[in-house]
Amino acid sequence: METSRRPDHQPAAAASGGPAQAPAEPVLAGRTALVTGAASGIGRACAQALAAAGAHVHVVDRAGEAAERLAKEIGGTPWVVDLSEPAVVDTLPADVDVVVNNAGLQHVAPVHEFPPDRFALIQRVMVETPFRVLRRTLPGMYERGWGRVVNISSVHGLRASPYKSAYVTAKHALEGLSKVVALEAAEHGVTSNCVCPGYVRTPLVENQIADQARTHGISEEEVVGRVMLERSAVKRLIEPADVAEAVLWLCGPRTGHITGSSLSMDGGWTAN
Repeated sequence: METSRRPDHQPAAAASGGPAQAPAEPVLAGRTALVTGAASGIGRACAQALAAAGAHVHVVDRAGEAAERLAKEIGGTPWVVDLSEPAVVDTLPADVDVVVNNAGLQHVAPVHEFPPDRFALIQRVMVETPFRVLRRTLPGMYERGWGRVVNISSVHGLRASPYKSAYVTAKHALEGLSKVVALEAAEHGVTSNCVCPGYVRTPLVENQIADQARTHGISEEEVVGRVMLERSAVKRLIEPADVAEAVLWLCGPRTGHITGSSLSMDGGWTAN
């Protein structure tokens, strides 16, 4: 008697001596993805991972040359826009299956000295833009009955650190937006989750290392171990490719019940 199988069932390996199995189709074959802040760091690694899994990736970044190089490398489409201008979201493609909200920036200062315009800029790029992107792309996902939203949050979406009021505020807001989308989108086959890394080896973090080394009069190695990773049990920076693997997993066929979650990749920071 034949048994039924779900569409996303992966056949077991052939018995020894049997015919060779054809390679499994890439998990995102035929899908489209949009990644913001995709020209470097975590965004670049996510775009590469999603493309390798079969997706056509829209590479969104204000760094034009880098975005165009990456799009050419992975067979994607570059979109050179400045996401600090909210209206530009309406020029981006709406018909996508996967959204990775990654674009962000940092500014470090105590609250009483924090420039209000810088605070507002960080909220526009890291909260309003993800909202606008999802407002534009969710209807198509709903219509097709499938979609994946992955928001690149941070350990600072779960915990606070001094001198980062705008960044911590934005990441906490992104966590809330992600959960609301998870509740609204569940009936349409769309999931929404956050990935919350600690310090990742990106240009943004490497610049902070150099700045803090000068400020504290210590070596860059000491900045990583004594300042950045003080609360982390794992005393090394996270690689962008590791974050991208987590993003890709959340976009795969076995994660339909994972939604409204925040996946910590913080080396034990939040366990401390």
